[in-house]
Amino acid sequence: KFRNFWNSSFAIRRVSDRICLEHGLSIVKNPKLRSKGKFKNYGEWLGDNKPPTFQERLRAQIDAALLQKPADFTAFLSLMEAAGYEVKQGRRGSLSFRAPGQERFTRCRASTLGEGYGPEDIRAVIEGRAPLPSSRAAGPVKQGRKLNLIIDIQTRLQGKGPAYERWAKVFNLKQMAAALAYLQDNGLTEYEQLEKKAEQATEHFHTLAGKIKTVEAALATNTELKGATVNYAKTRSVFEAYKAARYSRKYLAEHEAEIEIYRAARATMSAILDGAKLPKMDRLKEEGRKLAAEKKELYAEYREARREMREVTTAKANIDYLLGLTGQEKNKEQER
Repeated sequence: KFRNFWNSSFAIRRVSDRICLEHGLSIVKNPKLRSKGKFKNYGEWLGDNKPPTFQERLRAQIDAALLQKPADFTAFLSLMEAAGYEVKQGRRGSLSFRAPGQERFTRCRASTLGEGYGPEDIRAVIEGRAPLPSSRAAGPVKQGRKLNLIIDIQTRLQGKGPAYERWAKVFNLKQMAAALAYLQDNGLTEYEQLEKKAEQATEHFHTLAGKIKTVEAALATNTELKGATVNYAKTRSVFEAYKAARYSRKYLAEHEAEIEIYRAARATMSAILDGAKLPKMDRLKEEGRKLAAEKKELYAEYREARREMREVTTAKANIDYLLGLTGQEKNKEQER
């Protein structure tokens, strides 16, 4: 029996959170009151994590089915049924789909799903008379959404409930659509093009990483040489006096620290210069500034290359998963 008491809502919230955690559902940690900050409705709070609508899921599944290159329209409908969709064909060539858990059918037509999603448009793509329009791949994917790897649901279900399975299926649909959007945006119509782009992006990333290591090593050497030069200049007079005193033990005891710094500076300079002439300090400073500027430029290019490499390799991995080109199956496909 519910008993209304002071701050009973907080007690109910604690019970609700505990039940949600036990069943693998999400909770809102430390929710802000209206008076404590800007209030967000549920849709705003979800943001990019908002689950796709049935229409978005249907568009993504149509794209995924067409990507498998069905032989004819009947094979396309079979792929949709295999994905769990119920197919209904009406009079005059009308076509509707219903996803698991959906109450009503969704008509497959341009006015409902968007341009290029009518039955005739799908037939044109299957027959090769029309390519996949960019709106198909980009439709269900929001700009700026990160492209992640598709989850192998079966290997992760142990110890997790049906809520996780539902979330994972929706997540995979989003990532399949994102992968298709990436292919379409970059004009990658063949698998070999995607594979080549992934190799080039990876090679470019590793090349930049090697350049950065080289520049960082040169910058560290430059800094070390400048420090050794400064220490040498500061302690040279002390060591000259030590020599003039004919290496007196008394003088050494009084200036041992300065003499050790001098000797360490000489050893560092000898190791770095390897018999070459010591450059002037102005030249060392100018070289250090150039190396620092080059490092900054390389890091900007490196971050962009890393983002591009992650994006294309993730898209390729998702396409491989979608086409079943993983492990030995991929090797067999390449041999064919």
